Amino acid sequence: MKERGPDPRALDVMALCKAAGTLKGQWPLAALARLSASLCAASDGNATWQARGWLVPALGGEPEVWLELQGDAEVPLECQRCLQPMKERLTVQRRFRFVRNEDDAARLDEESEDDVLALPARLDLQALLEDELILTLPIVPRHGVCPEPLPLPAAAPLEEEAPAPNPFAALAALRRPPGGG
Repeated sequence: MKERGPDPRALDVMALCKAAGTLKGQWPLAALARLSASLCAASDGNATWQARGWLVPALGGEPEVWLELQGDAEVPLECQRCLQPMKERLTVQRRFRFVRNEDDAARLDEESEDDVLALPARLDLQALLEDELILTLPIVPRHGVCPEPLPLPAAAPLEEEAPAPNPFAALAALRRPPGGG
């Protein structure tokens, strides 16, 4: 029987960090439902990823628990300039510090520039990677240079417009003295 490694969908972060371990893999973009909902077309591509955990000794306390997540995917988006499909490379490289509870995470997150999370019993790396990829999506995707020139609207022929009546002409008629003077 072949020995299986840790399950990235239910990862024991502390065990990975104690072993200074690394996990690698890839998931089909179709398996990332929330990310796929933002794409302009279905993709048969993959999101590749790597997670590395380690402990950092701390003076007089428990060691710090760290996880680095790297990810990469090429996704189809719609250019908001020409409305044609385009490919966009999404790249993630994030480090997370895990602490024992939510209170510690909230306190340390305010004091630090690092991302601080409460240590879960099991971490779903796929969901974490998907969150991070969604955060890297461009707000307004567009080509650097669109592949085809944008169509210009057909110019309407200029018509001579009759001047609009002066709205105050009726008031001027009311101001004339009776008898046409």
